[in-house]
Amino acid sequence: MTYVLLLIAITAEVIATSALKAAEGFSKPVPSVIVVLGYAVAFYCLSLTLKVLPVGIAYAIWSGVGIVLVAAIGLVVYGQKLDLPAVIGLGLIIAGVLVVNLLSKSVPH
Repeated sequence: MTYVLLLIAITAEVIATSALKAAEGFSKPVPSVIVVLGYAVAFYCLSLTLKVLPVGIAYAIWSGVGIVLVAAIGLVVYGQKLDLPAVIGLGLIIAGVLVVNLLSKSVPH
C-alpha cells in the first residue's frame, strides 16, 4: 500500500506541476484549482508513505520520478526540447531511483 500511496503522490504532483504552467501565475481559475488540489493530494499521500519509508528515500523517489515525468510532459504537451545533456541527466535520475529501490537496504522490500 505504501508504494500505491507514493504512486498517487507522484501522479498528483506531476499533474499539479504541469497545470502550474497553464495557470499562468494563478490567473486562470481552472488550472489554478488543479494546482492547489494536486499539491494537497500529493503532500497528503507523501506524508502517509513516511510512516513506512524513510523521508530521504521517499523524497528521492517522489522527486526523481516526478522530474522525469514532468520533463516528458513538457516535451509532449508544451513542445519543450531536451538536448543530449538533459536526456543523459534524466537517465541518471532514473538509474538513481532504480538503485535506491532495487539495491538499497534502506527501502523495505
